[in-house]
Amino acid sequence: MEIKNKVAIVTGGSRGIGRATALLLAEKGADVAIIYYTNREKAEEVKEKIIEKHHKAEIYQCDVSSFKETEKTVQKIIEDFGHIDILVNNAGILIKKPFVETDEKTWDRTIDVNLKGVFNMCRFVVPYMLKQNGGKIVNVSSIAGRNGGTVGVPYAASKAGVIGITQALAHEFTSKGITVNAVAPGPVDTDLFRDLSLEERKKLEKLSPNGRFARPEEIAHSILFLVENDYVSGETININAGRYMN
Repeated sequence: MEIKNKVAIVTGGSRGIGRATALLLAEKGADVAIIYYTNREKAEEVKEKIIEKHHKAEIYQCDVSSFKETEKTVQKIIEDFGHIDILVNNAGILIKKPFVETDEKTWDRTIDVNLKGVFNMCRFVVPYMLKQNGGKIVNVSSIAGRNGGTVGVPYAASKAGVIGITQALAHEFTSKGITVNAVAPGPVDTDLFRDLSLEERKKLEKLSPNGRFARPEEIAHSILFLVENDYVSGETININAGRYMN
């Protein structure tokens, strides 16, 4: 896909991987709808940086775990931009607890944001992509969705589900012009890991063959590849410096 003059939605677009992805897509010529949940100030910063690149950007506060709220937000984006060509499902949460201390609220909220949020966004964006005979969807999973990870059962289950929904959507819609893929990063230097102790962070860094967290920009470039490539669908790209081979 030629990204210039396309419209992209990036959920969780105010920081981390979402921020890096929104800025990179704008750099390649896209207009960007930035969905955020809590930090309006950070979302405004991303919007201004995109406008500086002479592209259109708008911000939308939305809890992607809400079916009705997501529907309204997607409708508003269509009103503002006219069409949707790219969807990057990046919004996610991580609540780290030992399994025997994990309560129902933690499980439900993690699944609702990380997995149901992907369903909700796709549910309301795909019909518009079908009308225009094409589109690109990239979902952000995790190494935890592949091997269980080290940050808790709810997170691992939600991210494994993201891989499943990616493959199922690709099976149904690739022949209709919509490619659906995912990226599965190892730990990334974002706010998601801000609550880790120094000891926990160093432990995670040591698990990576190159001894560090990924940078958000490194994940964004992998997302860009999946958006630009028209012959990849149903795939999940592992981005963890070889850790997945261990």
